[in-house]
Amino acid sequence: MVAALYAMGYQTDQMLKIFNYFSKYVMAISPKDIFYGMKEVRGVRLGGITSSHNIELAIEEAAKLKEIKNIKDIKMPISIPTTDLISDKEIIFTSCADVKGKEYIHDIEIGKAVRASSTFPGMYAPFEYKKYQFVDGGIFDNLPTEETKKLGVDKVISIKFKFKNPRKQNSMYNIAMRSLDLMTENLIRESIKASDYVVDIDLKDIKPFSISKLEFCYKEGYIQTLDNIIKIKEALK
Repeated sequence: MVAALYAMGYQTDQMLKIFNYFSKYVMAISPKDIFYGMKEVRGVRLGGITSSHNIELAIEEAAKLKEIKNIKDIKMPISIPTTDLISDKEIIFTSCADVKGKEYIHDIEIGKAVRASSTFPGMYAPFEYKKYQFVDGGIFDNLPTEETKKLGVDKVISIKFKFKNPRKQNSMYNIAMRSLDLMTENLIRESIKASDYVVDIDLKDIKPFSISKLEFCYKEGYIQTLDNIIKIKEALK
């Protein structure tokens, strides 16, 4: 979401306003969503407790103001990874026509591309699009350093979140999120090595869906990046 908004020309303070306005809709849960997620011909399936449709609508609204509809309309090179549950492959949406391959899609509405990449499993039901069933791109590539380099950049600054201090987990939610953190930390090791500099943001115990903490996260990201600014400039030389 942040990458798409930035590539479309939004400044960080404008992004924060967009997130503050749309967050309540993006996180909205209705009885209809829960029923739909559980409905199946045989047995019970929990596809997700809500739909990611409002993510698509939010990005579409932001894109309209910039007179952008399709990802190929974005002038800045951008890659947005997602995961297709049907083919079991990583699919990349990109505005860069020079990057080619059967796993790359250059013609898709930007709202749909962001929605596909942001469809967090369990929270959101998979996004059904044409022959695909999309969920979060982080399953295959949570830190897409190599994909960024394919766009032609010579220096990559990666952003990751500092690993939380070890402690016993006592709830199903915390156990699931801690397990996800461990898997992610293992998956991004090679991406970290391939980065020219990594900004390791410490957000304490903020949970992924704590939308009431948006202002705190924004300020911490800003302050901690400033703390690294000299090293970042050195890495870019």
